[in-house]
Amino acid sequence: MDSHEDNNLSKVKSSIIEEINRRYEDHSIEETNAALIKRLVQKSETINDALMIWNLGTRFSKTGIQFDRDFEKVLDEKDTIHYLKRNPKLSFKTDENAPLHKLIIGENFYALKNLLISYRGKVDVIYIDPPYGKDSMGEFAATNYHNALSRDNLLTMLEIRLEIAKMLLSDTGVIFCSIDDKNQAYVKCLFDDIFGERNFVANFPRITVKGGKTQSDLSTNNCDYILSYTTNINLLKFNKIKIEDDPSFKFQDEYYDKRGPYHIKQALDSESLGYIPSLDYPIIHNGKTYYPGSTEEKNNFRWTWSQEKLKFALENDFVVFKESRVFPKKYLCASIEQNKDGYYIEYLDRTKNYSQLHFLQNEFSNPNATKDLKELGLDNKFSYSKPKNLIKELLKMSSNPSSTVLDFFAGSGTTAQAVQELNKEDGGSRECILVQMDEKTATTPNGIATDVTSKRLKRVMTGSCYDGYADFEWIKKHAPIGGNLDVYEIGEVSVYEDNKGQSAFDVIDETIYGCEKFGSLKERVDWICSNFSITTPRIKQIEQRDENA
Repeated sequence: MDSHEDNNLSKVKSSIIEEINRRYEDHSIEETNAALIKRLVQKSETINDALMIWNLGTRFSKTGIQFDRDFEKVLDEKDTIHYLKRNPKLSFKTDENAPLHKLIIGENFYALKNLLISYRGKVDVIYIDPPYGKDSMGEFAATNYHNALSRDNLLTMLEIRLEIAKMLLSDTGVIFCSIDDKNQAYVKCLFDDIFGERNFVANFPRITVKGGKTQSDLSTNNCDYILSYTTNINLLKFNKIKIEDDPSFKFQDEYYDKRGPYHIKQALDSESLGYIPSLDYPIIHNGKTYYPGSTEEKNNFRWTWSQEKLKFALENDFVVFKESRVFPKKYLCASIEQNKDGYYIEYLDRTKNYSQLHFLQNEFSNPNATKDLKELGLDNKFSYSKPKNLIKELLKMSSNPSSTVLDFFAGSGTTAQAVQELNKEDGGSRECILVQMDEKTATTPNGIATDVTSKRLKRVMTGSCYDGYADFEWIKKHAPIGGNLDVYEIGEVSVYEDNKGQSAFDVIDETIYGCEKFGSLKERVDWICSNFSITTPRIKQIEQRDENA
């Protein structure tokens, strides 16, 4: 390698070697194999080569799963540089101070490699909903997956992308992967191999439909799963649920800030707990007398509180009188307790942990996804999307207001809408990055990214589509969310392209990757060769060309 050190390739090699060392420590790779793989990785000249060596070198050392790797031909284009180029027609801004979201249209393998340049170790949450079979891939399946996304193809496709996704995740980051019942066991084994079994967080079941398919007397396909992994389980911390959102607590009073909402479902008197004479006494309030069982006549009713506790409750407004009944206020975040000194109010934490069963609520089921797209006038354009509420809840659980969120199987763009709505709700500035192939289907003749993904974002962010269309239900109920969107495509340039204005050193725009505009060709050459390793062999030829120009 020449004097232009390839920093990005070095970082990839370091990440792979760290992973090899980890697997050796976990006894999933033998010492001699680990040494050989490390030597080959160190000698690799491109990121592609390093990743391919890593995948091939560990294929016989998997602890949980074996599959035939059918490497995509597209990954072998060693003489082509893939880079990001901005699409000005689909990009737009509504507010310079609002978050900037990104949509990359094209093959997600190349998009992920480009994201490594600016986002290595900076992504906080990744959500993916990969294609489970040919029916969810449209025409793309016919050309790239032999008209059927077999399990071997699915695992092959995911493996190398997950390796890069792991490099993009921050130290405290988390990845969620939706997967169906048929494939989840196999995909989980793949995640175990890549992220390590110790970094497995949870497998969340999610209700898909209430009915499901019927096999004899068994209803099936009622749920799918969300696999969750992190890069370091010791650093991962989930947020908590704000329990004041519990809909069963309907009422508020002047103590809301400390006690939260309350309900009055259960009266203070009871017949089922057994009669106790000391708990059968009259309660006088505002000149009216109340009796257990609503009658002065003796019966099996009695109060559930002693007279001392009732006195404390009345003094602290824990009681509601309603007609002839007495009701204790059941506050969400406060209760009456007793110690040796008497009664006191105990204030509770206003949050609770998420449960693994949290997504079995009907609001996260598939019909809600159909409703989401229908409100935007896109329901006849795309199938198999996930509900907006599902992604939003995952983000509430795992993100902070300034998180970077990535979805590299973006589909209709649900993740971006969820990010934007959550930002609006909590004042956050989360940035969302989407990657979506522009595969053409019968309902998306211009491609999914063009006909669905970008249009969905334009409609929710600005209130109208690119052509001015605004006759959809969502905008009648909501104000535009605002924000900015940069849309990029995957450009290609040959390593051997020498024509002035057409080489990699001419067409790659460093500002897209967060850099200031370079002032000289040498700066651009240094940066491009540091981040696009395949260009390195052409440096001297390009420099010579410009010296002679």
